[in-house]
Amino acid sequence: MPTKAKDTESKKTKAAKTTKAKTKKPRAKKSKVKKDLVIVESPAKAHTIEKYLGNKYHVIASKGHIRDLPKSQMGVDLDNNYQPKYISIRGKGDTIKELKAEAKKANKVYLASDPDREGEAIAWHVAHVLGLDEHDKNRVTFNEVTKDAVKDAFNHARTIDMDTVDAQQARRVLDRLVGYSLSPILWSKVKKGLSAGRVQSVALKLVIDREKEIKAFKPVEYWTIEAEFAHGKSKFQGSFYGLKGKKADLPNNKAVQDVLAKLDKKKPFAVTKVVKREVKRQPAAPFTTSTMQQEANRRLNFRTSKTMSIAQHLYEGVSLGREGTVGLITYMRTDSKRISPVARAEAAKFIDEEYGAEYAVKKERHFKNQEDAQDAHEAVRPTSVYRTPKSLEKVLTKDELRLYTLIWSRFVASEMTPAVFDTARYDLTQNDVTFRASGSVMKFAGYTKVYDNRSDKNVALPDLAEGAEVKMTKSDNKQHFTQPPARYTEASLVRALEENGVGRPSTYAPTIQNIQSRNYVKLEGKAIVPTELGEIVDGLVEQFFPDITSVDYTAKVENDLDEVEKGKEEWAKVVDRYYKPFSKELEKADSEIQKIQIKDQPAGFDCEICGAPMLIKMGRYGKFYGCSRFPDCRHTQTIVKKIGVTCPKCGKGEVLEKKSKKGRKFYGCSRYPECDFVSWDKPIARACPNDGHFLVEKKRKDGIVVLCPNGDYKEEPQEPEEAE
Repeated sequence: MPTKAKDTESKKTKAAKTTKAKTKKPRAKKSKVKKDLVIVESPAKAHTIEKYLGNKYHVIASKGHIRDLPKSQMGVDLDNNYQPKYISIRGKGDTIKELKAEAKKANKVYLASDPDREGEAIAWHVAHVLGLDEHDKNRVTFNEVTKDAVKDAFNHARTIDMDTVDAQQARRVLDRLVGYSLSPILWSKVKKGLSAGRVQSVALKLVIDREKEIKAFKPVEYWTIEAEFAHGKSKFQGSFYGLKGKKADLPNNKAVQDVLAKLDKKKPFAVTKVVKREVKRQPAAPFTTSTMQQEANRRLNFRTSKTMSIAQHLYEGVSLGREGTVGLITYMRTDSKRISPVARAEAAKFIDEEYGAEYAVKKERHFKNQEDAQDAHEAVRPTSVYRTPKSLEKVLTKDELRLYTLIWSRFVASEMTPAVFDTARYDLTQNDVTFRASGSVMKFAGYTKVYDNRSDKNVALPDLAEGAEVKMTKSDNKQHFTQPPARYTEASLVRALEENGVGRPSTYAPTIQNIQSRNYVKLEGKAIVPTELGEIVDGLVEQFFPDITSVDYTAKVENDLDEVEKGKEEWAKVVDRYYKPFSKELEKADSEIQKIQIKDQPAGFDCEICGAPMLIKMGRYGKFYGCSRFPDCRHTQTIVKKIGVTCPKCGKGEVLEKKSKKGRKFYGCSRYPECDFVSWDKPIARACPNDGHFLVEKKRKDGIVVLCPNGDYKEEPQEPEEAE
């Protein structure tokens, strides 16, 4: 019995447990925690920033603007205070849908577009599309894409700066009113597909005015006398300075002969004046947008658009392996030379460790900004000087490394001590004729240990005192002619735009790109040369819209836009101030401008397909040969220039001047591809006297040198008869 009772009790216990198990409530699912959404411009930046912020944030990209003025119409209500009509940009539908879906799921939305006017406007447009409260503190900006900078930015979120948005809106509306009013006139009066804009018209005018200066330039003759002097075993160079202690010019050969006639070859020259001093040369400021573009063009041969594209990538972030993705430089659109105290302290420590305490500047150095600089961001600098170019060789492409090295070196040098030189200058006189010798020897390298933007070489002079005597061992008198101003390069045009207050850091590259893509200018090597079409457009715009091509007018617009950004001007009033007089010019131009017919010219030979005369035609990319029976015959030929030299390789074809895809001039055989002769330097119709190889002309700063490509023959430089 006891056993039975025990069994019964055991069964009841099991049953109770089974019942309990069956009635046990299922576990509640954990509620999904909402994340904060961060919206940036670039997908590359989104990936980098999400890693920095951690799993409480989700970062996506707007991929630039999502709303803009419509392309098919003016999009500005002239009767309603210039109110813009914004629409979603075609092709951005999926992006907008994604932004809305993610915003709906998010706990809070942050707008982290770029820290400039365009970035502020993008944040405002995104906020509008997502229905965000414009008074909410949801705008974050950072000057560099590093972990500390990004995290700190979220501690200082602010509202969207509507003054900055209004400044961008004023620029966009004014440029639309000018562009969409001028372009139809050019289409109807000159040629379809043309355009004119507020900033690009000034850039084009600068190029054309320079071309007019070159054509109007009249060279002036002048002569120089260079001499070699000896003091004991030391030899050094000197140049004619003047007569009777005063500087004198040598306008012609007669003046040279008069000077030489005064000299006695057997008589020594006396050292009549000695000036010795120590000179300190200060480093250049860290880069602004424009100086970065200029140096990249000069040193690396980068186009402005290429420089900005690479800089954008370096700013947004590069994968460094274990360290993750890191932004290597600060924001690259800036007109400020300012450096943060943190970056300055890090640079001082690095320089002390790497080069020694004597190379680190002791007193804080400040570089003066241009008068109209906005100073919204720091100068372009590396986010950490400890990421040396050497340490990044394996993770950067060749061009990325070259630009990063330039930025890194320039910044580090700007925080280093000056270079010190011992200089000496001697006046050497005989019979009232004075020659002058100058020398300079580096005493302390200073910042040049890292970066030097000058090509000065040490020129050592013997140690001489006043009253010492030296002997002239030889002299060489040369005829020269003054040269016209050089054509603009992309670098010098950027400098000219900046100096004249035209445009802002973000506009230089697209402005230059515009005038090239419209075929208003072309590149010959690095030189920017206006085309016939560019001269026609500039002439019309300057005649009927003089304000648009005025440097002062355009600079004043930029200043007024800055006042809008500061909250001192209303954007619509600024637009009205410039558009009203412009609209009156429009009415006059439309009625007075006569249609310009760009006539085709006879080419002087017949079509090889149908035998009809060929014509020189104007196309989108410049002039070309086309058949006169077009469209029945569509044969075309590229216009090539013969240089009057038989191909040195095959002896049958002629050498032609051609252009590479990047616009660089080169020389090739007319029988290509049968003959593959090609040369960057211009061949001439003479052979090398040493080995019979063809000779070439090579341009240098001191003139044109004729040399053998094999390197065993060279003639003295000859000044070009006409500057290109």
